[in-house]
Amino acid sequence: MQRLFILTLSLIPWIPAVLCWVSIQKEITGLEGGSLTVQCRYGSHHANHVKYWCHGGTREFCEILARTDGKSRANQNKVSISDNRDGFMFTVTMNNLKEKDSGWYWCGVEIASWADDLAFTQVKVIHGVSVVNSTVSGEEGSSLTVQCLYTQRFRLSEKKWCRSGDLSSCLSTGSKGSYEDGSVAISDDRKEAFNVTLKKLQMSDAGWYSCSAGQQQVDVRVQVRPHGSTKTEPVTTPPTPSQPWYRYRYMLESIVGCSSLLLLVGLAVLARKILRKKASSRFKETEEIFPDNPKGMRDLQRSKEHIIKFDKKGTMNLPTY
Repeated sequence: MQRLFILTLSLIPWIPAVLCWVSIQKEITGLEGGSLTVQCRYGSHHANHVKYWCHGGTREFCEILARTDGKSRANQNKVSISDNRDGFMFTVTMNNLKEKDSGWYWCGVEIASWADDLAFTQVKVIHGVSVVNSTVSGEEGSSLTVQCLYTQRFRLSEKKWCRSGDLSSCLSTGSKGSYEDGSVAISDDRKEAFNVTLKKLQMSDAGWYSCSAGQQQVDVRVQVRPHGSTKTEPVTTPPTPSQPWYRYRYMLESIVGCSSLLLLVGLAVLARKILRKKASSRFKETEEIFPDNPKGMRDLQRSKEHIIKFDKKGTMNLPTY
């Protein structure tokens, strides 16, 4: 019980003065040389508070990179912040990402010193290839474009578009940075992206493909619907912010986390009451041992306060009565 009480007391500084309402995605990935956008949600009662974005492993040692009141020394070309008070959300954008930008970051609402309401996330900056949309679709006979992104170190690398599982189908940009035939066109801007356009789509074009730069690649699914049809085969995709439950998912996670901390506080308070009750009970039992001897009772109390001491000769001095 005592250990639980001490542990809970150590967690109290992490509990804000109000319920934890700030929420954020738990992990965010960005490509080196590119940018990423983070959305931090908060409760309506925080609308008029200052919001900030900071970098650090703990909230006590967190370097503030941007504040909505403008009181930060951060390079605005690197980090920017904006607050949508009507939507109860502030947005942070980090540009020109470097691998060293990876680490722990915090969305914060300024309240009062250690009582600020915060939520943390892990940012990972990687070098490699990604796509704007992992699933694309088009109508038979029309065309569609896949946008493949890559980091700066692959700027001059050869780019390829391949049908998954068939290396002989790979089409390369070569030294020109482009490729085109009657059905496919590839164009590389030599900065951060190359576009693949599939022309005159056929039903046989549906399937999995890959964008690659250097030794890195990412998969893309192409769907083709019959001419005149608006239906495509169902695809399981991650939930989007437009779905009601997803919109409030992070807020619910935050509430559950804070409720757990508050429960610990309640358990600690209960443990303390139990300890006091036990101490009181033991004291009463001691009183019963010395019902007619007040002096003995006082001596016993004093003995509790004494600590056995060793003198310089190595002997023990015990309390005498």
